[in-house]
Amino acid sequence: MATAPVHMPELVRATSVRQVRLVCGIILFAYVVSHFLNHALGNISVDAMEVGVYYHTLFWQFLPVAIVFYTAALTHMGLGVYALYQRRQFRWRTIEPLQLALGLSIPALVMAHVIGVRLGQTLYGHQKLYPQELYLFFVASNRIWTMTILLVIAWVHGCIGIYFWLRLKPFFVRAAPYLLAAAVLIPTLSLLGVYQGGRSIVVEADDGEWRTHNLTRRQLGTTAEAETLDRITGGLTIGYVGLLGLALVARGVRALRERRRGMIALSYGNGKTVRVPKGLSVLEASLRHNVPHASVCGGRARCSTCRIRIIGDHAALPEPSQREAFVLARVGAADPSIRLACQLRPDSDLSFFQLFMPHTLSANAHASTPARIGQERYLVSLFVDMRGSTQLAEKRLPFDTVFIVNRFLGAVSQAVIENGGQPNQFVGDGMLALFGLTADPQTACQQALKAAAGIATHIDELNELLSHDLRQPIRFGIGLHGGEVIIGDIGYRDHIVFTALGDAVNVAARLQDMTKTLACEAIVSEEVRRTAGLADDSLPQQEVAIRGRDEPMAVRVVADARELSALVDRSERVAA
Repeated sequence: MATAPVHMPELVRATSVRQVRLVCGIILFAYVVSHFLNHALGNISVDAMEVGVYYHTLFWQFLPVAIVFYTAALTHMGLGVYALYQRRQFRWRTIEPLQLALGLSIPALVMAHVIGVRLGQTLYGHQKLYPQELYLFFVASNRIWTMTILLVIAWVHGCIGIYFWLRLKPFFVRAAPYLLAAAVLIPTLSLLGVYQGGRSIVVEADDGEWRTHNLTRRQLGTTAEAETLDRITGGLTIGYVGLLGLALVARGVRALRERRRGMIALSYGNGKTVRVPKGLSVLEASLRHNVPHASVCGGRARCSTCRIRIIGDHAALPEPSQREAFVLARVGAADPSIRLACQLRPDSDLSFFQLFMPHTLSANAHASTPARIGQERYLVSLFVDMRGSTQLAEKRLPFDTVFIVNRFLGAVSQAVIENGGQPNQFVGDGMLALFGLTADPQTACQQALKAAAGIATHIDELNELLSHDLRQPIRFGIGLHGGEVIIGDIGYRDHIVFTALGDAVNVAARLQDMTKTLACEAIVSEEVRRTAGLADDSLPQQEVAIRGRDEPMAVRVVADARELSALVDRSERVAA
């Protein structure tokens, strides 16, 4: 408890309006999922729907939960209207203005349902449950289509929000197929449940006894009460539409005032200059004038890829917001001349240059591949190097040497790919391969160990194939280590490669070098051995000194890399 006050300022700085909207949206989406699953019980029976709604309402109408829910609903709606006013550009990807349009339409569509059920219960004690609602939808009126449209819009809006939230998370690539399956199955089963329940009610509505028990005054209310609820619904709907109109009028007034305040010039440092009204962010100005500008998160201040460095005096610029200051502090940008283009709204002429190259990452860069920009991930690095390539080249034509080295790298790459890895960098007669880009750490370590065994097998086959031309068999050394690394695009202009940077990569390279002095085919770090689940006594242990590290490091020495595959298989059988 003593540490709570220390972290509170950082928490406040890290919180933005978008994050408040996200939290509120998650609460509302949880309600929608619960409601949809309740609808899906209609595929069993209407009675099952009534049992489900009992537990649904028991949770969501529990006073503390209800307070949180309705607060989130009102806050989310208010922030949606504010987003309509605040947003300067609608030229991001189509999905973003679509999400905003769908979200703004939900309150108008859901108003009648909320007033009819919740306010009817509060004011008049109505007990409208599934039989009554389905009767009104399928028999008494044709509102089922309006409700279907509402369900689809609410679900699509929520799924877009969840996508924007999770797309930058490291696990998103692995989770995406399951999330997509849920996104399709849940609304499909829900709509089918409503349809099946409605069919049952249409049949039962012909039964006079059923109507007597399910269409009472207490359940549906009187005509006068219904008219009162309709007037309230109409008044609130008009008020909401008026609120949207007010936001649009406010946008026009703001644009007029900004133009009257004058225009400013933004110079991009490459000769490009644009003139925009005061009040636009630098990123919005780039979008308005079709100037490529990196922004993975779409201007939400959730990344720092839109960073710019101010040229000249930066003292007159507006102070960074709490959110901007938090993001800049997280990436270690202590220089006050570095700002986030999505947050900086200059009110005077400004010169700057972008820290991320706009010709490789545009303002609407594909955010589904955030690793191209930079991402921290647990990866296993495998370094392999061909031994004796210098002697190999001494008495051969250059093209013959290149042919043999390429065959070696081809055999190594084949083993890596067969076991789920990715060949990454080729340096002379050596190669770096990465494991874990699409797998969990344990699987990545097991794949890397099997790849090392596969490399030994493929090199044996290559030696046999080239035996007539080789004085001695091709030998190799492999280093394996796993840990947190940074992956992303590294380079300049047309010379950009996707690679990994970090201590784990460097250690793997050092271990590969050590195979020469320890006279073995592979050296596996203790981290990889433990994460892969190999038995502690499966490989001989040794402590080695790693350049750049103060403490010695425990490694496992592998004299014959072919045995690694059997060790992994044995550990998997034991685990099973």
